[in-house]
Amino acid sequence: MPGPASDVAAAKDGWRDYDHLQPKSPILACALEAFEEQGYHATTVRDIARRVGVTVPALYYHYENKQALLVELLMSSMQALLDRCVAAVAEAGDEPVARFSALVECVVLYMSRGGSRGLLDSEIRSLEPENRRTYVALRDRLEVLLQEIIDDGVVAGDFATEYPEEARRAVLTACNAVARWYHHDGPVPPEDMARRYVPICLGAVGYRPRK
Repeated sequence: MPGPASDVAAAKDGWRDYDHLQPKSPILACALEAFEEQGYHATTVRDIARRVGVTVPALYYHYENKQALLVELLMSSMQALLDRCVAAVAEAGDEPVARFSALVECVVLYMSRGGSRGLLDSEIRSLEPENRRTYVALRDRLEVLLQEIIDDGVVAGDFATEYPEEARRAVLTACNAVARWYHHDGPVPPEDMARRYVPICLGAVGYRPRK
């Protein structure tokens, strides 16, 4: 899962670029490994410190507590996805269908490339209330971006859905779920999977080609 700085750069250079997927910080990398293997609550700071090869006080010098590690991992992942989606939509131009297709491709590519770990995403429930609100506010920015595109498509006559909000939830749920079941040793590469999801999601919004 990339850190914020590295992924903002990746989004600017090309949102399809996935050269950097692991945290640059050894502490974050080991925390991610431990959370995925054992779960947040079963992981101790001492376990993370052992994996990094430092003392517990040394780890606390960089991060206040275990919650701070989880916040950094989840927030950096969400920010990275949002940055990439904004770049993809901007590159697509003004047409709602092109913008929608780019966003869907971007989210599925991110999920299938391992940018968002399905197991770690399940730890959102472990965030403390204030941290959860901050995370949800960031996630909502992506939902607003997609909703605006769908609404524009309805107005333009490209999308026939009578339920644009429900369509947005269905599309994001389907795209996000890829992180939970996609395997890199499967028969479909991430890029192909991302492209396959575009017509599927266009169907969810009632896409109808202009004559």
